[in-house]
Amino acid sequence: MKDFWNEQNNPVKKINKKKLAIIIIILILLIISITLSIIYVKNEQFRDWVDKTILRKEISQENLPSIEIKADDNPTVYAFNQNICILNKNEFKIYNSTGKEEKTLNLQITTPIIDSANRYLAIGENKGKKLYLIADKEIVWEKEINGNISEITVNQNGYVAIAIVDTSYKTVVEIYDEKGNELFKTFVATNRVGDISISNDNKYLAIAEIDTSGTVIKSNIKIISIEDAKTNPDNSEKNSIKGENNDLITNIKYQEKNKLVCMYTDKINVISEDGNVQTISKNENKKMNYMDINLQNSIVTVEEQSSGLFTADSLITITNTDTSTATNYTINAVAKEIYTSGNIIGLNLGTELEFINTSGWLVKRYLGNEEITKITLSNSIAGIVFRDRVEIINL
Repeated sequence: MKDFWNEQNNPVKKINKKKLAIIIIILILLIISITLSIIYVKNEQFRDWVDKTILRKEISQENLPSIEIKADDNPTVYAFNQNICILNKNEFKIYNSTGKEEKTLNLQITTPIIDSANRYLAIGENKGKKLYLIADKEIVWEKEINGNISEITVNQNGYVAIAIVDTSYKTVVEIYDEKGNELFKTFVATNRVGDISISNDNKYLAIAEIDTSGTVIKSNIKIISIEDAKTNPDNSEKNSIKGENNDLITNIKYQEKNKLVCMYTDKINVISEDGNVQTISKNENKKMNYMDINLQNSIVTVEEQSSGLFTADSLITITNTDTSTATNYTINAVAKEIYTSGNIIGLNLGTELEFINTSGWLVKRYLGNEEITKITLSNSIAGIVFRDRVEIINL
């Protein structure tokens, strides 16, 4: 009797076959997914097949939207944010990713000098006086400059700095906030300004100065506190880094965490906020074709390596400026040109283009039948500029 009541109070649990089947299917799919992911990473032929047939990363010239242009007008084409912009005869036309015109702005500029970051674009007359800041598709402010503009930079918050020549000083550097208010100006009496950059948090302005007056070239970097310079420009210098003799600096750029990346003709240095200088790339014993620092948190180098008697590959090395870790990507061809923006790297291979990200993965591959001589690139869109049209690639 007792056993009977125990059986009644503790019934045998039945297995839910439907639930078990679902769990088994999920586990099988998970194992398949992990296996395919490992094969995708390790097997180049399988990865190429997946990129082409499943992920549709390979595109051809015939399937792209385009914008018609006239080569005789000598238009300036620029990729900005998610748009392609064309400046021609003082008209700045903005097109979306399908090639549809969305806005026309009137800019009194003939030969532009342009920089962009995030939703902001700063454009000025090269060796001229006009200066504009555009946010999205609208003009935020415009100015007439005393002197002639030689360099221009804008950060992701809309702060703009310009280098001005043909004044009583060798160079004057002026900085404006996102509303067009002049914050301060600083004067470079004798040296030439090679480049300028503003930190992402609006704290610092970096100026690369080049001294060619002596028997050896000297490149120095001056870092100014923007907050201090608003009230006391003469005592606002936070740091000054002197380069070695014959170091010729070509480009500087603030990246994340206020790291100032400095590109010379033969190396790339990173200056931390506390002033520590680290060399993360050097060209010794390498046939380095290209270097670039205009990325969000990385630098990229392209080294030509012999692969046969008459053939060569391109080894693309992407180095994270925060961790100094490097990722390699190899192309079985010699890259003719390199383009960078945000986290995207574009490689011109003649009639083909490869777009990779800073993690070293293919984003898009373009196959054309015409020689490519110029492209323009943002983090979201690319424009291939031909004589009669601009072809649009969404990244």
